[in-house]
Amino acid sequence: MADLINIKFPDGKSSKIEKGLNGHDIAKQISMSLSKAAIAFKVNGEILDLSRTIEDDSEIQILTKDNSDALDIIRHDCAHVMAEAVQILFPGTQVTIGPSIENGFYYDFARKEPFTTNDFKKIEKKMVEIINKNENFVREEWSKEKAIKFFTKKGENYKVELINDLPKNEVITIYKQGEWLDLCRGPHMPSTKHIGKSFKLMKVAGAYWRGDSSNIMLTRIYGTAWRNDQELKDYLHQLEEAEKRDHRKLGREMDLFHFQEEAPGAVFWHPKGWSLFQSLINYMRDRQDKENYVETNTPDMMDKSLWEKSGHWEKFGENMFTTEAKEEKIFAIKPMNCPGAVEIYKQGLKSYRDLPLRMSEFGKVHRYEPSGALHGLMRVRAFTQDDAHIFCTEDQITSESKKVCDLILSIYKDFGFNDVRIKYSDRPEKRVGDDEVWDKSEQALKDAMEATDLEYSLNPGEGAFYGPKLEFVLRDAIGRDWQCGTLQVDLNLPGRLGATFVDEDGQKKTPVMLHRALFGSLERFTGILIEHYAGHLPIWLSPVQVVIATITSDTDDYGYEVLNKMKSEKIRVEIDTRNEKIGYKIREHSNLKVPAILAIGKKEAEEQTVSVRRLGSQESKVYKLDEFIKSLKNETLNKN
Repeated sequence: MADLINIKFPDGKSSKIEKGLNGHDIAKQISMSLSKAAIAFKVNGEILDLSRTIEDDSEIQILTKDNSDALDIIRHDCAHVMAEAVQILFPGTQVTIGPSIENGFYYDFARKEPFTTNDFKKIEKKMVEIINKNENFVREEWSKEKAIKFFTKKGENYKVELINDLPKNEVITIYKQGEWLDLCRGPHMPSTKHIGKSFKLMKVAGAYWRGDSSNIMLTRIYGTAWRNDQELKDYLHQLEEAEKRDHRKLGREMDLFHFQEEAPGAVFWHPKGWSLFQSLINYMRDRQDKENYVETNTPDMMDKSLWEKSGHWEKFGENMFTTEAKEEKIFAIKPMNCPGAVEIYKQGLKSYRDLPLRMSEFGKVHRYEPSGALHGLMRVRAFTQDDAHIFCTEDQITSESKKVCDLILSIYKDFGFNDVRIKYSDRPEKRVGDDEVWDKSEQALKDAMEATDLEYSLNPGEGAFYGPKLEFVLRDAIGRDWQCGTLQVDLNLPGRLGATFVDEDGQKKTPVMLHRALFGSLERFTGILIEHYAGHLPIWLSPVQVVIATITSDTDDYGYEVLNKMKSEKIRVEIDTRNEKIGYKIREHSNLKVPAILAIGKKEAEEQTVSVRRLGSQESKVYKLDEFIKSLKNETLNKN
């Protein structure tokens, strides 16, 4: 009788099967329709080819194209097919590395003459031919010696280098599709036909071999692949929308900010941009005041010794900017605000009655990012965090975490973000503190999430180096996700820096520190807002809320009367009295995304009215001046 093993399915049901069956056999035992639709299977959390066998008791999930994991496999398969197409069409081209990535895949190629987008059509055509052949993906295990011999003979020097860097007794896995093969860990689908034809090659770029600028430059071809044509169409439409909404382009058009080479990754805020930035701070300050936060500010530059005590020097040092002063001390420009917050907390004796103590800070931080990674406001080296550090007892973790979650979600609604996902990230590989402390921190944050009744997904190994965290991910108007707010439970840093409080029993204890950011980086959140609204910011946020445009010069006096009255009501208003036609003025200020344009002519001056055109509308509406000011104040009151 054949040996039997126990397998468990995602719905909790279990079954006995013969030891040594593969994924396809198991799918067939469940149903013939499932075996036809299956593309891979998950065994104890690891995705494997359907050809792999099961030898021990396991948890099993059969994957079809409908599963969320399917896209990565489709894209990986598509990368292999693209590499085969390239080598058929351009003999002598060496393939190097080609993974799936978010929204697609890429492959780096070594070729004397770099590829261009003009090559895409014939590569795509050849890819379709390969897919139509329905070649099986076949996994083989080779010895290191066999692999080196094969790829050396083939002239694939980059593959040989990769293999040489593997441990001596490493089993090399090779995947074949027809006569073409590549070094690969997998997994792959049963055959090329499962890829479908919902793919498109997108762009070419230069890429250094193994990411090292001292190595040779390769040509990288990027592509995108989806489960069906509708998904591909939706993604391409999203890219078109994203290009229209690019905050760098809109930032120039709206005269908000600029960047220049003399200060890479740092923003030059123009008056209108700075007004928007300050509106965000004022809004946040108001919300935090109502939640009993006290605002602080800490030095931008502190001695290396503090960062060594906190653990930043060891775990985050490569991202820090440093400088040596005349007294030969090494100072670091702060990459985070937390050590400074602890130093403020430590001033004076603290009792359990003082907790929770909620300390906020709009702290400017600096972090090294490679120049190639910088991207407008979204990826900078100098940015402002809307940080807060909540010092509390262990018994207060759940209630304080719940308050933070409620505050974050409420704030996002005010800014028009109603679709928010929460990710729970546990201990990373690089961390400070004992596992026992991490166990405690992670359990505390899980308990807090259960108390909030909010849904969350797991993001393993992505916590901060000092504690587990929650990440709040916003989905914008065109369906893109942005990670913004965070909440972290920290049982490490307060103790490392000597923070204490006197408990009810008169004993000194170490407080828990909750790190909390709502927008995260204010610079980045500003960029997200600009793209979410395509520059059409809500009137309460707009740096210029109203422009008064006079039709003729003899109405200028009334225009200035309106201007002064609005300024006295704290409305952000400008006046345009240039000798230009009113249609020209309206078009120009509409392009600058001004929410309300007031056209003032003789009739308006005589009747003490204003003719108002709202952004996006082709029609004007006449209001009594006081009536319009009152309606505008009501529109902005609930946010300001």
